[in-house]
Amino acid sequence: MPFVPHTDEDEKLMLDAIGVSSIEDLFDEIPSNLRAGELMHIPDGISEMELMRLMNERASADHVDLSFLGAGAYQHHIPAAVWDIVSRGEFLTAYTPYQAEASQGTLQLIYEFQTMISRLTAMEVANASVYDGASALAEAMLMAIRANRKSKSKRILCAGNVHPLYLSACRAIVSNQQIEIDTVQWSDETGTLMRPKVEDYAALVIAQPNFFGGLEDVDTLTDLAHENGALVIAVVNPTSLGLLKPPGLWGEEGADIVVGEGQPLGIPVASGGPYLGFMCCTRAIVRQMPGRIIGGTVDLEGKRGFTLTLQAREQHIRRAKATSNICTNQGLLVTAATIYLSLMGDQGLYETAKQCHLGLRRLLDGAVQIPGVQLKFRSANFHEAVLKLPRAADLVLQHMATGGVLGGLSLGMLDDSLADCLLVNVTETKTYGDIERFLHSLSAALEA
Repeated sequence: MPFVPHTDEDEKLMLDAIGVSSIEDLFDEIPSNLRAGELMHIPDGISEMELMRLMNERASADHVDLSFLGAGAYQHHIPAAVWDIVSRGEFLTAYTPYQAEASQGTLQLIYEFQTMISRLTAMEVANASVYDGASALAEAMLMAIRANRKSKSKRILCAGNVHPLYLSACRAIVSNQQIEIDTVQWSDETGTLMRPKVEDYAALVIAQPNFFGGLEDVDTLTDLAHENGALVIAVVNPTSLGLLKPPGLWGEEGADIVVGEGQPLGIPVASGGPYLGFMCCTRAIVRQMPGRIIGGTVDLEGKRGFTLTLQAREQHIRRAKATSNICTNQGLLVTAATIYLSLMGDQGLYETAKQCHLGLRRLLDGAVQIPGVQLKFRSANFHEAVLKLPRAADLVLQHMATGGVLGGLSLGMLDDSLADCLLVNVTETKTYGDIERFLHSLSAALEA
């Protein structure tokens, strides 16, 4: 079949429909200094050795000696065995199987992943993953609208302290289906949610921990939502569940849908991706869950086997009845997460989460001894917290970076009123010496 490009008139009609004057306008968020310009010709080929050197040089441009940046992507220790196994050819080059029953190894691995995620979250069902945490939350919102038979509303009430980039992605995705997203204000004192009015909403979204690292009163919020006929969507950090109550046990009935970013489970930060979104729900609404679910069975000879038990895609059922067009299970990253979880086990996850918590407490105790530095919020935290500085966080971070320390995230990106606030993260990879270096760097930056 020959390739038939769009005509100039086709392009004009599409651009007019979305309200821009040119295709270049679609990429206006990319700084001009990062654009390559018009491609006039294809460069000459280079050798493998030259290519590897070039890529190593570019990768080294992202290098910092010590990072305390979190905000949704976390630097955890990854056992060497994880990517040694993932890098085997049968995993590294395998693609999503369309005749899946012929690929029992892939199906078993996904089945084990689903089982581990279900146990971790205390939920009844998990799917074979979605693209990332943000798109998982958007899918959960769409799912809640379909699944909540008690509500005719196309409105979602979302925690205002959920990750701002998650919220932005959700608005972009669900607005095309005329779904409204309202937000719940968070307290200036604690950073946690103020008591919401959950009236005429299909679902309430709760982040635990929230974007500031704070811990919400999830039991009260869950019961409040259910009393008002709303489903509960939990957005969780999987590492935190080594210590915290799983969302399936929140309140009297537990959360209805659980999503999160699987990057902490054996996946490197990797300059921003690719990552892995996980998604769980109760059995009562499983038919509204997008993606794939793998089940265990036995064949005619009584041997154990694995098969697709739910795959509500537009290619398999009537388009009007499809729940999503998701057609991949992020297979390579699911593999890494499954191996990571199997190596760590319950005790390993608990110890990792505990070390994250203890490291953060040590950093915060030292930081508030620096003149002018104080805790922004008074609440329990996991893994992350907000420091209020006596000057703009952007300037402090620039000075710390000159000494090789990436000190965290300036919250001025979220709100101008938080321009003097620094979101800082500690994982189990940070030693006492690393934390002392952070404190010295922060103190020097404030004095400079």
